[in-house]
Amino acid sequence: MLEALEKLLILQERDRRLLRLRAELADIDPQRRLVQSRRTTAEQEFEKSKFRSHQLESERKRLELEVETRKSQIDRYSAQQWQTKKNEEYKALTHEITTCKEAIRQLEDQQLALMEQSEAADRTVATAAEVLKRAKADADVQLQQFTTAESRLSAQLAEAEQNRSQAAAVIDPTVVIRYERILKNRGDKVIVDVERGVCGGCHMKLSRQDVINCQASREIINCPNCGRILYYLPGMDVTAAE
Repeated sequence: MLEALEKLLILQERDRRLLRLRAELADIDPQRRLVQSRRTTAEQEFEKSKFRSHQLESERKRLELEVETRKSQIDRYSAQQWQTKKNEEYKALTHEITTCKEAIRQLEDQQLALMEQSEAADRTVATAAEVLKRAKADADVQLQQFTTAESRLSAQLAEAEQNRSQAAAVIDPTVVIRYERILKNRGDKVIVDVERGVCGGCHMKLSRQDVINCQASREIINCPNCGRILYYLPGMDVTAAE
């Protein structure tokens, strides 16, 4: 194989490692945001359930106060009945007392319904608290793992970049420029084989002359269809180009 191709294959492997490391490193932040979002959602659900529970408690206290107010009114009206000597006033006070008693009955019905809602709300708060506890614990573990992975990948990336620079430094700069142009346009599959007489990148059939030129290993040959750099190794089946 042409020495330049051997060096390019080494460069390609190092570029592939670089791309993998960069992709892994870039994937950490979205994963971190997802974990943080789950924790935030659990916190919001917990706060929402607590707020609902507090609302119900406030409503319960309001109803209790209203019942006490109505009872006080009944006591006052009853006292006034004993003092009045007019039948009309007595009847009016009796009506007010009856109205207060009916209001108390309705308020007590509301209290019973509210009690059921409060019990359900308390269960929701307890469940949300447990979910939040687990979410925080999971987030702490995962976020620490992301931090560790980030440090490890950053160190590996720095080493890989250095290795890549060393591999590129021993290749003719004009060849590196050709290689990097293909890398930019075609991804990490720049140097491809001619197994079965086709381009290992675009899989288009190659001409007999292209395959012969690859076998000769005298110069760098590009695929006429996709522009990738072709290489041949002894033992490759190239009969499809015959």
